[in-house]
Amino acid sequence: MTAELVRGQNHPLSQARLEVRVSAGRPIVAGATLSDEQGRVRGVEWVAHPGAPTLPGLEVSKQAAADHRLAFDLDALPGTVHRVSVLLALPTGVGGPVRFGAVAAPFVAVTGLDGSEVASYTITGLDTESAVVALELYRRQGVWKVRAVGQGYAGGLAELLTDQGLSEARQLAGSINEAVAQGLARSVSAPPPRTADTDRSRQAAASAPGPDQSYAAPQGVSGTVPPQSPYDAPGPQGATVPQTGYPGGPAQPDPSAVTQPSAPTSGPVDYSHPGRQAAAPPPPAPTAPPAAPGQPAQPVAGDATGWSMEERLYNQVWGMFEDLARTTAAYRSAVDFADSRMEQELDKVLSDPRSRIGGQGDAAREAAQAKRAGLVDQARAALDRDLAQLAAEAEVVEPALPAAYASWDNLVWHGYRVPMEIPMALRLGDLRLPESENLSIPMLVRLPLERGLWIDSGRAGLDDPLADSDELRRLAMDTAVAHAARLLAVYPAGEFTVHVIDPAGSGASCLAPLVRSGVLDAPPAAGAAGVGEVLARLTQRVDLVQMAVRGGVADSLPPDLDTAEQLLIVNDFPHGFDDRAVTQLRYLADEGPAVGVHLMMVADREDAAAYGPLLDPLWRSLLRLTPVPDDHLADPWVGHAWTYEPALVPPGSRVLQQVLSQVAAARRSWNR
Repeated sequence: MTAELVRGQNHPLSQARLEVRVSAGRPIVAGATLSDEQGRVRGVEWVAHPGAPTLPGLEVSKQAAADHRLAFDLDALPGTVHRVSVLLALPTGVGGPVRFGAVAAPFVAVTGLDGSEVASYTITGLDTESAVVALELYRRQGVWKVRAVGQGYAGGLAELLTDQGLSEARQLAGSINEAVAQGLARSVSAPPPRTADTDRSRQAAASAPGPDQSYAAPQGVSGTVPPQSPYDAPGPQGATVPQTGYPGGPAQPDPSAVTQPSAPTSGPVDYSHPGRQAAAPPPPAPTAPPAAPGQPAQPVAGDATGWSMEERLYNQVWGMFEDLARTTAAYRSAVDFADSRMEQELDKVLSDPRSRIGGQGDAAREAAQAKRAGLVDQARAALDRDLAQLAAEAEVVEPALPAAYASWDNLVWHGYRVPMEIPMALRLGDLRLPESENLSIPMLVRLPLERGLWIDSGRAGLDDPLADSDELRRLAMDTAVAHAARLLAVYPAGEFTVHVIDPAGSGASCLAPLVRSGVLDAPPAAGAAGVGEVLARLTQRVDLVQMAVRGGVADSLPPDLDTAEQLLIVNDFPHGFDDRAVTQLRYLADEGPAVGVHLMMVADREDAAAYGPLLDPLWRSLLRLTPVPDDHLADPWVGHAWTYEPALVPPGSRVLQQVLSQVAAARRSWNR
């Protein structure tokens, strides 16, 4: 039976190998410290954190995430360690809440390797604190116990580590925040939270087979049904988040639904759409035809909740993404459990010298390996069943996607018409996992963009170290043009403007579709003078709109000011940029998104390294994408490394020219 602890309460631990699972509803940092008998942390080597996630006997997450799984082997800890403290902290310097009082209460649970819950604790009563000691695993008279602590620190990790006796606390806290910021820059945005009555897993639970009909994974996942735990709890409801749109520009959607790591929030969050009248109930979602007995329900496009088909499809795509993340986590956990069980059985047999003589040891080894293979086969069967269901859903969802969500080879583009309204989101590519090579999930980001994009034209970090540099630069520019064309295509006429900086003209051939179609207000800026002129104009626009918003005098803006969303494409950075231009670029990256000015950098980070740490915040504030498939993005739940595939126009297709010609014609009509 699980012990539900309150602050200060303890509970004995009967197992040495454990997991501590954390659920917070938004990305947080998880770590652990080792302490001696006096409760002191002797040095930085006694702290496990995202920058150094592994210590003897424990391993923590490598990035900030909404869910964490921390692994402990208490028998493998050094003999001088008498206490292990589990730490939680809110990321700093990347936007978002800076105190636990503004987020849902974190939930922590101690479990065995088989998923059985030993003790749990919901950390309540926090307010201004930004770091907290959640639990302690401590040794008393040779017996390990867990204690619910819940001690918060308004001074963050630096104050927490100082309180534990670490002299280098401030320096270590800075390095942890740096590692977390870099990890968040690689993270995929999380979807809006699901409510209890619309969660896909709960809808499936009613018709899911019983425990005797499907394999039960160690963490409690049965078949296609993810665990129903506090991890799936709905977010807070009832408060209103003020909109942050700029005067004259399009209203922004609910920022709570755009869960980019840099999105600022404060206080309780209302997940309803601002400005939308709720007098009439939403139209009913499509329903699937009845399934045959014992068979899963037939998937239907748009069967998620929402006020429109577009919103339903958006929620359905994110539901598929989350389901794939969690079912893969269940499979990987099952494999880890099978490996651990086999090691335990072999250790038990081989620890007896008599078992190592003759064929008894070989027989025991074969039996343990056979048990492991059986467990892995069962887990793989459950994963394959889930993947087949998701693949069937993808087959009906993909053709039904609107243009903003669809791939370039979708037939919806052949019937394209310039829209009258801004869509909820935009497709930037596809995501897949190694276990699901044949299943890709569209990567959707909410509009307007809250983060700029960094299209990486370098080889650093790519899977193929022999990739041709010139070819990568060309592919990166093609990717940028495809994204820019999609942004132009999904906005109403006159509500999106694209500027291009190409200092040396190296991207002329890739930019030709934008130039020839006439969708650009001006040709790409070249040379130092052109770079300075574009940056000065956009910087002035940001300043004017900011002053108007802060002063509450939106009607005082100059009549010739372009209030449309602005996108600046910068090719071959940092060539052609002096110190002033770099400073202006940093300013646009920091201040521009809030007033409708967005960056799309096409650059090699190694080339930009000459500017030193000046550009590190710029790199972290942008979402890194690659022109070739690469596994550099992570999900906000279990931290899987997802392979990103860019959304490129198929070779030989004329769909890009056809779409841009319609956009240009609509712009000309709008300007008359």
